[in-house]
Amino acid sequence: MTRERSRRWLRRRERNALMAAAVVTALSLTAGGCVVVHGEREVLPAATPAEAAKALEQFTSAYNRADKAYDNSLDADYTTGPLGDIDAARLTAGHANNPGGNPEHAPLELSDAKYTIPKKAGWPRWFVADTKSNKSTSARWLLVFLRHDLDEPWQVAYLTLVEPSDVPRFKKDADGFAEAVPADSPDLAAAPEDLSKGYTDYLRSGGTSFADGTHTSVWRAQREKNAKKPGLVTQYIDEAATAGDYAPLALRTADGGALVFFASRHYRKQTAAAGATVPTPNEAVLALTKGEIKQSLLMEFVSNEVALDPKKGSGQGQVDVLGRVQGLTSAQGS
Repeated sequence: MTRERSRRWLRRRERNALMAAAVVTALSLTAGGCVVVHGEREVLPAATPAEAAKALEQFTSAYNRADKAYDNSLDADYTTGPLGDIDAARLTAGHANNPGGNPEHAPLELSDAKYTIPKKAGWPRWFVADTKSNKSTSARWLLVFLRHDLDEPWQVAYLTLVEPSDVPRFKKDADGFAEAVPADSPDLAAAPEDLSKGYTDYLRSGGTSFADGTHTSVWRAQREKNAKKPGLVTQYIDEAATAGDYAPLALRTADGGALVFFASRHYRKQTAAAGATVPTPNEAVLALTKGEIKQSLLMEFVSNEVALDPKKGSGQGQVDVLGRVQGLTSAQGS
């Protein structure tokens, strides 16, 4: 037998042995009254409360290490999606201006944590932590933890701030677990997968699909007011963000609607008239700016939002954006 044939024979024997062991295990579980669970198909809780608490602890610890050192590598494994972009840019700018670390570091403390853990089939698994924070006075911090595999650490994809009275009651089963709403759910005013595009369309053109508020009508009015000033024009471009870890995540509320977390991208371009200059940005913006600012500055922001999406046919049928956290991720001067 040649060496290569010998290797193939050994691999085949090992594979057959593993398959036989798997069959024996399955038969013994079935005989004992147990059911073999297929994680990709079975509806299971995303985590236990203890696992959720551990994930929050690990995130907070990593966040504080990274913030103190202004070093994105120290918490990159614990953030992803829109929060990952915002946090990485913040730390990059901080390091550029303070290479020795954050001189104003004050540890983040998250307390009074309440976990909403949905049952769902397949990956990704995710859950929401609703906490108090020493960084804000009254607003609750809603952190969405996400992972795609058991071997991955839990990562925070979304972080939004919401007033306590705005946090809805969730639909839960007898065991206290919540219901994840599919992205294409047809029983809501807007399918979660359509919210990002719907929101950016609204910011651009207005409409009645979103309720008036700080992050909708008020923001549109502020942008319109700032669009033209003596010697300076400001243009806005809004884009949906729905791929990968920017995909929307939704929880069923007790009234049949959903609380939806979603993301978007926003561009703001300031252009100075002849003989005028673009206002000098702060040092954090300058740290993320490429090129020389002569007559224009283009800034890119990533935003994560949380909204109440009502049950189709109920009330006014308008989506209510409860909170939004936005951060500059890059800039280009010209």
